[in-house]
Amino acid sequence: MALFAAATALWALTFLRIRRLRAAPAPAPEGPALRSLPGQSGPPRAESVDLSAAERAAFAGLVRQFDTGHGHRED
Repeated sequence: MALFAAATALWALTFLRIRRLRAAPAPAPEGPALRSLPGQSGPPRAESVDLSAAERAAFAGLVRQFDTGHGHRED
């Protein structure tokens, strides 16, 4: 039984290798080659927004709601 398994494995490996060798080569790319992306010149810009007093109050209320656990939904 071990001899049969070894022969099967050898046949499979040989079969796959022959198929790979007979496969058509990949076509050459047409047109100019793509250049690589330029390196990043530095860290991304910091973004900020100015909130109105009402927006700050709403955000503070939202933070308090999550801080007390009322914003968490249990399934």
